[in-house]
Amino acid sequence: MNIMGLITARGGSKGIPGKNIYIVAGKPLIAWTIEEAHKSRLMNKTIVSTDDSRILEVCREYGAEVPFMRPAELAGDKSSHLQVVEHAVRWVEEHQGYKVDYVMLLQPTTPLRIAEDIDKAIKIAMEKKAEAVLSVSPFNFHPYYARTVSKEGIIKDFIKDREDFLFRQELPAAYVEDGSIYLIRRDVLFEQHSLMPSRIHAYMMPEERVLDIDTPWNMHLAGLILKDRNGK
Repeated sequence: MNIMGLITARGGSKGIPGKNIYIVAGKPLIAWTIEEAHKSRLMNKTIVSTDDSRILEVCREYGAEVPFMRPAELAGDKSSHLQVVEHAVRWVEEHQGYKVDYVMLLQPTTPLRIAEDIDKAIKIAMEKKAEAVLSVSPFNFHPYYARTVSKEGIIKDFIKDREDFLFRQELPAAYVEDGSIYLIRRDVLFEQHSLMPSRIHAYMMPEERVLDIDTPWNMHLAGLILKDRNGK
């Protein structure tokens, strides 16, 4: 099995400028993902796809392979991860002769995932012959508790005609994709042109390693957690 890790890091970030190389707990954010990818025992290749020369330099400093610069048409605000993944797979097959069986998308903005998570997801794919494996975690707040607020400031149920549950333990289990791991078989990727094919197996991500950085507050939390992890 040739399992390729793909770390995607676009240069333009409006919410947090320079987000992917922002220093978190003493290292650039992307370095945390690079280091865990290198520790994986089951991924035999990992590359970075970026359009930014500063990110490229940082990635190579931490030993990552950056074999190409991402085309400008795949680096815009509206460019999809699907296009980026398909481009990377085609590139390594055409230019390096590396035949991809599975590709694992690893986003730098979920820096708490570790090599153990990567390898456990891969084992699920191998054992189940899975089309795809996605990391999920329980909702922090169950969707049955979600509400909307009208223009008049009136609270309404988000889920209409929902059943009433008296106890939290009686709520149906609900999970959310946490962004840490997207593993997909190559043939399925190009046949269905989706990172979310028709049949996906779940990898249950431990709660303490779930964090998707989208705001400065998320970045602050990541720094505290990673600093604490390093200090044991």
